[in-house]
Amino acid sequence: MTNYILTVPVTYKKDGQEKTSYRRVGAVFENRKTDNGEVFLSIKLDFPVGVTELVAFQPKPKGTEEGIENE
Repeated sequence: MTNYILTVPVTYKKDGQEKTSYRRVGAVFENRKTDNGEVFLSIKLDFPVGVTELVAFQPKPKGTEEGIENE
């Protein structure tokens, strides 16, 4: 089963440059129906999210997620 880290992009300025960090808000899991093999995604949120854009990344080994903040 494939899974992804679900994030919200946050834009900010640092040293006069615009940067984007990604804050974790949940996870996305790829599932397969056993009767016909159809693939579907299920999304699990860590908490209610009121945003217009979510971004999913494949996870990296623990502690190596650059630019992703766990809150």
